[in-house]
Amino acid sequence: MQPYGIQSMLKEGYRHLSGLDEAVIKNIEACKELSTITRTSLGPNGMNKMVINHLDKLFVTNDAATIVNELEIQHPAAKILVLAAKAQQEEIGDGANLTISFAGELLQNAEELIRMGLHPSEIISGYNKAIIKVVEILEQLVESGSETMDVRNKDEVVSRMRAAVASKQFGQEEILCSLVADACIQVCPKNPTNFNVDNVRVAKLLGGGLHNSCIVRGMVLKSDAVGSIKRMEKAKVAVFAGGVDTTATETKGTVLIHSAEQLENYAKTEEAKVEELIKAVAESGAKVIVSGGSVGEMALHFCERYKIMVLKISSKFELRRFCRTAGAVAHLKLSRPSPDDLGYVDSISVEEIGGVTVTIARNEQGGNSISTVVLRGSTDSILDDLERAVDDGVNTYKAMCRDSRIVPGAAATEIELAQRLKEYANAETGLDKYAISKYAESFEFVPKTLADNAGLNAMEIIASLYTGHGSGNTKLGIDLEEGACKDVSETKVWDLFATKLFALKYASDAACTVLRVDQIIMAKQAGGPRRDAAQAAGAGAEED
Repeated sequence: MQPYGIQSMLKEGYRHLSGLDEAVIKNIEACKELSTITRTSLGPNGMNKMVINHLDKLFVTNDAATIVNELEIQHPAAKILVLAAKAQQEEIGDGANLTISFAGELLQNAEELIRMGLHPSEIISGYNKAIIKVVEILEQLVESGSETMDVRNKDEVVSRMRAAVASKQFGQEEILCSLVADACIQVCPKNPTNFNVDNVRVAKLLGGGLHNSCIVRGMVLKSDAVGSIKRMEKAKVAVFAGGVDTTATETKGTVLIHSAEQLENYAKTEEAKVEELIKAVAESGAKVIVSGGSVGEMALHFCERYKIMVLKISSKFELRRFCRTAGAVAHLKLSRPSPDDLGYVDSISVEEIGGVTVTIARNEQGGNSISTVVLRGSTDSILDDLERAVDDGVNTYKAMCRDSRIVPGAAATEIELAQRLKEYANAETGLDKYAISKYAESFEFVPKTLADNAGLNAMEIIASLYTGHGSGNTKLGIDLEEGACKDVSETKVWDLFATKLFALKYASDAACTVLRVDQIIMAKQAGGPRRDAAQAAGAGAEED
């Protein structure tokens, strides 16, 4: 049968979906499914998800960014939400869940409007007006006096970081925040806006519990020292990226040996050469050699003789970080280092923590550029989750160095936004007002989800929040521990202004992008066996 319509124009195997029912509603449904997955993980009482990726690696986490990264999402519309969450994660490092869940909520409300007969472009125009108004209202809700902060004052840092860490590790935020705040303050440069997240490292060691975690000013390497010298105090450090070994020549050469003496001398010259190099390093004042490659037997022998400690760091990124910690310059070949190129560490020692041998390089004085949070926990998945909480804390610190303004947390800001947007919608004329009031309704999902996840009655809590905010208490939020509404300044739950602003902006942009699509044209997938089909065939062959 001859294809007709748009199919006759396209190549065979193309799929074409158009119209409200086929394209718009289907896209909205895919996004709703995604936001349903992440929504139950929102807030401190959020549930964990168990994700097993295509490499059989297990993730147990309530961190939305990790969940959507590991789910291999195929649907093009849901991918837009994932990209928005990734942008939020890279920009701020927290609030990815709010981005996805809020975008899903906006799309769900848009679907109701579409079924009522509104055109998507009217909804988009209403949503755009709403986001401009939201930014205005958010700026009015900023806590006065929070525009300036001392980023080296631990109490101020912890108060801003607490909400981000508690949403990942509820009940342990006090210990974690104090660790992360100490680590960040140690490595904070003179100009805080240049704070580099990479300078706070995490070392995960099995065993013990969170209360055994500590901070090391310097680096923790998960490897043993090469050789028998395991400890050095106040030592100068020489770093060689190419390894400490006798180097083979670039070109091939043939050596003719006529007598036994020459053969003996030939072996000795190699020894003499290596000794000369190691002696030169020892004379330059270096007591520790860090090698980026292999360490030869002979070189090690002479290092021991000259009482030099040898470390091997095979990762070039770790090597760079070590150079930053010690303030050393990495040499390519084994040669005599100049005094300027040598680094310095207060102490470098091999210790055993929970059955793991680690090398700890400490640099307590002054200009230290790296600090390491040593995390202890009983299983790998707990340690991974703790690491994500620390990452969120460090990213929040970076965000507060740039913009330290804070808004009330615990759903207080969302209810206030919802209330003021509804008033704004009622004053509007035209069809936009319906979209704006649906946008305002979308904010209610935050207190509803927080209450649901904590097992509280959501309707009662939303009603009492609206009552409180209506009588002018803009800082009334949910206290999840007591299951009641409380003033945020008592419970000390504050969110960063930047986190909220970007999460709501990205969510609105993602929702509008999905609503703008009215046709989907999909090409036939490229040839070659699909991965799952190939695996199924392989499994069948094994059974035979």
